[in-house]
Amino acid sequence: MADLQDEINATAEAGKLDQPPAPPDPHAEPVNERGVGLAPDAQSDPASELESGPDSELESGPASVLADDDPLARARAVLAAHPVADGYSGLPGALRDLPWYDFETGDSGLESDLPRLRAGRVGAQFWSVHVPEWLSADRVVRATLEQIDLVKHVVGAHSEGLRLARDASEATDARNCGRIATLIGPARGAALGDSLGTLRALHSLGVCAVTLCGTSWAGSAGLSAFGEEVVREMNRLGILADLSGASEATVRRVLAISKAPVIFTRSGARAVHDHPDNLSDEVLGEVGAAKGLCMVPLAAERTGPSVRDVADHVEHVRRVAGPECVGLSGTYDTPDVHPEGLVDTSCYPRLIAELIERDWSEADLALLTWGNVQRALRGADFTARAARERRTASTATIEHLDG
Repeated sequence: MADLQDEINATAEAGKLDQPPAPPDPHAEPVNERGVGLAPDAQSDPASELESGPDSELESGPASVLADDDPLARARAVLAAHPVADGYSGLPGALRDLPWYDFETGDSGLESDLPRLRAGRVGAQFWSVHVPEWLSADRVVRATLEQIDLVKHVVGAHSEGLRLARDASEATDARNCGRIATLIGPARGAALGDSLGTLRALHSLGVCAVTLCGTSWAGSAGLSAFGEEVVREMNRLGILADLSGASEATVRRVLAISKAPVIFTRSGARAVHDHPDNLSDEVLGEVGAAKGLCMVPLAAERTGPSVRDVADHVEHVRRVAGPECVGLSGTYDTPDVHPEGLVDTSCYPRLIAELIERDWSEADLALLTWGNVQRALRGADFTARAARERRTASTATIEHLDG
């Protein structure tokens, strides 16, 4: 990530603002509000507190959550304190194609609904508003707007469980209120219609991430002049650049000019499993140096058919890019087939249990599930505030810059 011209708080420092207050030591003698010790029979049962409901689990957790001998129980305790920020959900497209669904009770053909999201300890999700690639250019913008409208309708109809969020602060607020933060995006780069004005309009509607690949200005040769202007305007607005599926030339150019963190919403490690969307170790090293974020997908085609395969990708990305540069991307409610044992959003504890058995620390697990996405969102917001002090909205056009 390129250095900011203006001196502002570092994104890593800002990320500390998102950490919940340290809960009390579970081994200390409980006291009432006057500091007087409570009798043993007046003490609450920690196990019952963990199972008291998803809302309470998102708000607080035990001070030490790795003391239990059962990896799955320990995983649930970790996620109670540090819920999953899921980098990619295909719910808008799945809901659009269903004639009927019950998102509240789960009586539908979805891989994500409120009961399973709560069982999986999901605290935030990016709801993709990608539209089919076969749509003609003049229909992509309209279809994207319809997807955004659908997201807002679904969230409004389930306000007891979901809440729209645009940035790290709103995601944290949703979590603290016992809601699952719903972030709109990524959208396809083609949805911009080669217009920076359309980019700003999508941002005003809540879009917080855009996938750059699949456009004339972000191809195999890298970014065109207009593509570079798109990235600068995204920085000014606080929209994250999603580089999954982009060419290495595009990735390197975006890393060079972007002052905000970049994200890869559906990319694993090519050294573990050779797939075009996965990243080479060289690129992963560059992503780590730029403090970007690679979100490993729970998709068998990209990461392999088992929980262990996904964990191998997560560990490899952590080792090459760094523990602050790896996240998770469910890719649920998409055409992707999921690894055995990770068939829907309720299964996240199984993956965390696998990592616990590999001796992951609670600190690294907290970064993987919640902290790293918050850092990226916070970095985009801080970059936007600084950029708006230096430049106004760009009026450049693709015809003027690319000819």
